[in-house]
Amino acid sequence: MHIARVWTKEEGLGTELGEIELGHGTLTATGFAIGTDPEPYRLEYHLTTGDAYVTAKLSVRAMGHGFRRALELVRAPSGRWSCTTESEGYPTLGAPGGDLAGLDGALDCDLGLSPVTNSMPVLRHRLHETEGAVDFVMAWVSVPDLAVIPARQRYTFVARQGTSRIVRYEQSDFRSDIEFDEHGVVRNYPQLARTLR
Repeated sequence: MHIARVWTKEEGLGTELGEIELGHGTLTATGFAIGTDPEPYRLEYHLTTGDAYVTAKLSVRAMGHGFRRALELVRAPSGRWSCTTESEGYPTLGAPGGDLAGLDGALDCDLGLSPVTNSMPVLRHRLHETEGAVDFVMAWVSVPDLAVIPARQRYTFVARQGTSRIVRYEQSDFRSDIEFDEHGVVRNYPQLARTLR
């Protein structure tokens, strides 16, 4: 199943186009985003998962006036994470990648400011369809520097309303009730993004 979605980011953070392919337990996504913080930037990504929506590879490029960052983040079938990076310009922005030691047991990447990567844990545990709460460790990728940081998150089924599914997302002191469609793709993410199409 092919789903194309355009989100506008809240608080002037930009816009994103995501094209998502859902198969039998797999997800592939390609997208483009523009943002404004800390400097105007353009971002491109390509994501593939293995079975059960487990991340296989995330490739991201971010560029703006005077800087460029690239990250290829890979999760091997053994569960080991690795990454390769490129960086030039704007040294105060920080380097891509980082220490991946804290990602033991993590199944998912989470691309900062992108609604696309919220689908994998929700689909794997059917949290858009059935009651429950699940805790995760994510390989969170900050934008636009593309640093990789282990992040603890919780997803909890809240409600089913027609073709909409509400799932609560929590990380540290941040919480948002995200609206997914019946296929497990984000429609609206309060405090982050809302669907334009």
